[in-house]
Amino acid sequence: MKATRAVLDYLKKGGVEYIFGIPAGSVNAMFDELYEIPEITPIITKHEGAASYMACSYAKYSNSLSVCIGSSGPGGTNLVSGAANAMREHLPVLFFTGAVPVPTMGLNASQELDAKPVYDSITKYSVTVQKAEDLLGEVVKAVEIALSGVPGPVHVALPIDVQLEKVTEQLIPDFPQKEDTIPTEDTIKHTAQQLIEKETGYLFVGQGIRGASEQVIELAELLDWPIITTPQAKGYIPDDHPLFAGIFGFAGHENASQLMNDGEGKTLFVIGSSLGETATNNYNTNLAKDRYVIQMDFDESVFNRKYEVDIPLKSDIQPGLRMLNAQLESMGLSRTTYEPSRSFATPTEEYNTQNVLHALQQILPVSNRYTIDIGEFMAYVVHHMDVFEPNTFDINVHFGAMGSAIGGAIGSHLAEPERPVTCITGDGCFFMHGMEMLTAKEYNMNVLFVVLNNARLGMVYHGHTLQYKRSHERLEQDPVDIAAMAKAAGVPSTRIEDLHELTPELVNDLRNQDGPAVLEVSLVDSNIPPMGDRVKFLSSFGK
Repeated sequence: MKATRAVLDYLKKGGVEYIFGIPAGSVNAMFDELYEIPEITPIITKHEGAASYMACSYAKYSNSLSVCIGSSGPGGTNLVSGAANAMREHLPVLFFTGAVPVPTMGLNASQELDAKPVYDSITKYSVTVQKAEDLLGEVVKAVEIALSGVPGPVHVALPIDVQLEKVTEQLIPDFPQKEDTIPTEDTIKHTAQQLIEKETGYLFVGQGIRGASEQVIELAELLDWPIITTPQAKGYIPDDHPLFAGIFGFAGHENASQLMNDGEGKTLFVIGSSLGETATNNYNTNLAKDRYVIQMDFDESVFNRKYEVDIPLKSDIQPGLRMLNAQLESMGLSRTTYEPSRSFATPTEEYNTQNVLHALQQILPVSNRYTIDIGEFMAYVVHHMDVFEPNTFDINVHFGAMGSAIGGAIGSHLAEPERPVTCITGDGCFFMHGMEMLTAKEYNMNVLFVVLNNARLGMVYHGHTLQYKRSHERLEQDPVDIAAMAKAAGVPSTRIEDLHELTPELVNDLRNQDGPAVLEVSLVDSNIPPMGDRVKFLSSFGK
């Protein structure tokens, strides 16, 4: 068999269902073999960058290995942003890149690039395979690294000749199974004792609680402590829980800020957050000031990075919290029962971003997942939209590229096709990756793309205006009818220019298509987005 077939048989045995990417000469051997493997569907995208974010989203919501492929040279470099994002979000994505034949390396072959060092700093493992008999073994090794310990992306470069060379029949190994990392019982007992003795405090949770929302809420109800989330963790704790105190950091809430800066809680229990810039409101020292700090994370490198930690708990979040909650109950604590108080914000008559988002949320089902792109609307989403069910927002404050949520919506749909998904994006983002609506169309994916079109780079415009007191005219552009573009591409679309046009009938008609649909919101909002101290932080430089 060809060396590349052994690799695909291994991926099939491990349950891989999709490979995201674009065919090209240096990786055509991989795609050719897929003719014989109907269990794996190639998701052919319009840009490798979008493919990489689809793969990240799929890994996140399928809770499994995801696979992405790009050609040698520019195809491989187009995947770099997604690989860096996977590293930041601890997502197990296997990135394949094509490579020129081994005998031509160093001879300026067409699209030659030594991709290994390009990926070294943004993956857990990067290798160029130079012998066909080593290919399967290297892929197996890469997958094991991707799924073990702190999950993350890996990269394997595939020279054309290595892929096509025949190898002897090889034993296809099983996929590795990730083992939970948990603290010792003594550590859990000590932590529980400290939580009881300190009496008051705050749970400060980040995106690492994905899949553990129930355990976080149980802990909060045992301790009767407020829950504060980072912007990245929006979507995991329902807003209608009485112990939810809001978001701290970029576009956060005044109540959460007051508790962090001036609250009397004696303990800060950080769960699943690396305490980065956007999470801590620009490394605010008040978080840990005069507080006993406990931090739980499966990545021990985050301990004592910026804030001194009294108890570092190296653990996967869900099993670690289960152990801690059981220990607290055995020491006499019992949960306080809280009734959620669900209510939707009522939009005013003004046609602005905040009201459009509120009106949209009143129409869409509470189980809908929102994938949020990068733009001024992201600040409004973080600050104003409500979370009623866990896991319903995907916000990439850390390393999201413009347009990343478009691919993210497609990856989410493939991972959980029964869950409705809506991408909230902007015109700037759409011009980067909007053609992926065709990918959604070609694969019959029921995704609603909401494009907030203000004919400018809104976040940049407001940032310049606030920081420099002026904004270059080229940050704005002539308006483009995006709904007409979608219609020309055969994607159902509607353009609205007034809040009263955003009706349940309109939105549900778009949602009930066989494939994707585009809702363009033509709106220039001159209000300043609720960005918190972000501009103040940037303005502190150069003075």
